[in-house]
Amino acid sequence: MSPTQEITLREVGLRDGLQAEERVLSTAEKLSLLRALAPTGLRRLEVTSFVHPKAIPQLADAEAFLAGAEKSPGQIWSALVPNGRGSERAALAPAIDEWTFFLSASELHNQANVRMSVEDSLKAAVQVAEAAAGAGRSISGVVATSFVCPYAGPTPVEDVVRVARRLYEIGYRRLLFGDTIGAASPSMVRRLVRALQDALPQAELGLHFHNTRGQAPANALAGAGEGIRLFDGSIGGMGGCPYAPGATGNVATEDLAWLFEAEGYRTGLDLAAMAAAARTAEGLVGRTLPGAVMRTFEEASCGGD
Repeated sequence: MSPTQEITLREVGLRDGLQAEERVLSTAEKLSLLRALAPTGLRRLEVTSFVHPKAIPQLADAEAFLAGAEKSPGQIWSALVPNGRGSERAALAPAIDEWTFFLSASELHNQANVRMSVEDSLKAAVQVAEAAAGAGRSISGVVATSFVCPYAGPTPVEDVVRVARRLYEIGYRRLLFGDTIGAASPSMVRRLVRALQDALPQAELGLHFHNTRGQAPANALAGAGEGIRLFDGSIGGMGGCPYAPGATGNVATEDLAWLFEAEGYRTGLDLAAMAAAARTAEGLVGRTLPGAVMRTFEEASCGGD
């Protein structure tokens, strides 16, 4: 298998998934989900957030969770770090290898999400980058509403490229682009990826899809066809965006893993273990999750017709 065919799936269920679930999991329950993910082969996990607890109460126990968490060998853990105060907390969490900064390409969504202008968010990105450098941590940036904004409609490609270029100049070399309300199409993905590759040929680009309209798998394949090798997924398809009306769950990590493997890419993940972890997640959040691959493993284990 050529290295160019290797796909990295970053599991964001413990952060981006749980933050949008109605049921708030206890610290012990989150740790049980982390243990369920341990045998899957996942190497990159976004495990928590240092956003103010009042803003995201589902992740208010970040420090307690990390105190009880055990990292599998070779794993890289990231956490969302939104500002200077978040940086102070993150600096005291040695298990977190990478700080992720989040902003939107859409002015209206950024105001609704973090109550700041895009320009002010970019200033906060500088503060987080400087604090991460001082703490010896790497950084990545996530640009939300990179395709469509729930308030303003389609996001101009040039707006996304402008924000991405600013983040890269600050020092964010790994950049992911979010389809926040699941309204992208494969042609939109190809158009944006090509523009980003032209503007930032040295950056590591990734994609983060929601499956609101059922197009996330097709969009992921379109991105892979353009050379993208980093994708976010949430176990079972948990989550969404609490500040994006109409946004349903992230694409299920195990569904992406099955699709990429079927198309000749290599993820290095154990699909049976992924399906088991998705069922654990479903039991913990107390609702039926949209992931499809875990159902096929359930059917196989039942010895149906």
